[in-house]
Amino acid sequence: MKKIFVAAILASLAFPLTAQDVQKQIDRYRELLADGNPAELLEMRGEDLWKQKRGPKNASMEACDLGLGAGKVAGVNAVLPRYFADVDRVMDLESRIVHCEVTLQGFTMAELTKRPHSLNQSERQTDHEALTAYVVGQSRGAKVNLPQSHPKERESFLRGEKMFFFKGGPYDFACATCHGVDGQRIRLQDLPNFQKADNAQRAFTTWPAYRVSQGAMRTMQWRLLDCFRQQRLPEMEFLSPASIDLITYMGVKGKDGTMDAPAIKR
Repeated sequence: MKKIFVAAILASLAFPLTAQDVQKQIDRYRELLADGNPAELLEMRGEDLWKQKRGPKNASMEACDLGLGAGKVAGVNAVLPRYFADVDRVMDLESRIVHCEVTLQGFTMAELTKRPHSLNQSERQTDHEALTAYVVGQSRGAKVNLPQSHPKERESFLRGEKMFFFKGGPYDFACATCHGVDGQRIRLQDLPNFQKADNAQRAFTTWPAYRVSQGAMRTMQWRLLDCFRQQRLPEMEFLSPASIDLITYMGVKGKDGTMDAPAIKR
């Protein structure tokens, strides 16, 4: 399928291409790929892992409370990050999954966070990626509505907003450099402007996503880590408060969007 798309692009090089022409080709490429997302296989593996008895405590994840009650997974990704009273802090989906693996199954935080993401398409995707894919898939069709009633939820949003616009690194980049104005592109791909509701909704609701170029499903935590890498900022620590604050900001800006993840990206 990729060969067909590339052939179409090469054939079109004989004619002048506008930005709109390129975007149409990319949109068509996404349409072709969307019919059979490889992330579905990872979701199936994740469901199996969710129900398996694993770890030192030989327990499943079926009693995990992701914010809507113990054992409930439908729609949870549309209301995360949120405040959890049992830990007295705001958590995103990935940090809460890890929390349940520690408390319910007896794994250690060190072993779960040592390498949560697969490095390249030649290696098997991690259990963390599989579990995340499964839970995320259970929220398809749910409306994004992150709670902001608890003071710590509001504080998380405000910190995330501040980070979104903070400029740093050798190129004085911010998240807003790419995602705070209209008409920005990278590698022929349009970049959503988070100051516009429809753009924010589209961006937030389609992550995690299967990256065709990498042959792997990537989580939201990975997405932020990669953004920091491209900004030449210090590497963002997996499950750090900063990452959760940024996801909170993105989720609040994406309010009322319809979850459609894991999606598929270039």
